[in-house]
Amino acid sequence: MIILKSDRELEYIRDACKVVAKTLLELKQAVEPGVTTKELDTLAENFILSQGARPAFKGYQGFPASICTSVNEEVVHGIPGLRRLQDGDIISIDVGAVINGYYGDAAVTLPVGEIDAEIERLLSVTEEALMAGIKRAVKDNRLGDVSHAIQKVVESNGFSVVRDYVGHGIGRNMHEEPQVPNFGLPGRGPRLKAGMTLAIEPMVNMGTHEVMTKEDNWTVVTKDLQPSAHFEHTIAVTEEGPEILTSL
Repeated sequence: MIILKSDRELEYIRDACKVVAKTLLELKQAVEPGVTTKELDTLAENFILSQGARPAFKGYQGFPASICTSVNEEVVHGIPGLRRLQDGDIISIDVGAVINGYYGDAAVTLPVGEIDAEIERLLSVTEEALMAGIKRAVKDNRLGDVSHAIQKVVESNGFSVVRDYVGHGIGRNMHEEPQVPNFGLPGRGPRLKAGMTLAIEPMVNMGTHEVMTKEDNWTVVTKDLQPSAHFEHTIAVTEEGPEILTSL
């Protein structure tokens, strides 16, 4: 069942999303060659707690950290650790926060120092696909309109969308209905209504769309080990159009 949020609930979700956005801003300033992913995790956890929120991912289904850090061929769910970022890497950082019982969720892929031009294009196209999907998150559109817009941008640029992992509804729970695939046909799926809150999150691979999970049972990587990018916003469908809740 898709849960429509009241104005009061939307305010709570806005508060959580604001913490997420601020945390990502802090992390963007900290990403540089030599920093470890664990150091980024500690920074994020301390910042989220300082805002009166708590990290949404820590302990979720046993996840051991406060943020997900996925480097290069890692798609999602990378576990922070002692790996030091190197010049030319890319890192996808996924942040979730909960405050007053409501969740916010967003992700960004960042370059580390100077990166290859084609990888830079991968990041640009993925963010463009996210914004194209958000643009279609309009009342009375269908969910498939959002999915199709994302897929069209990605594939017209020669990249592929991950099929095995999708976006989701969000609110009092981190994962709610509906699922938000990054591929699909326009005019299909549930009709969008004001009060829906969605985490839209294209995961885009440079090569094959196929992925596999590493032995840690969390980290998802591309099957051909080519780079992957991930951008995400939590948005609300409103009478006036889509509202991005995780932007400052």
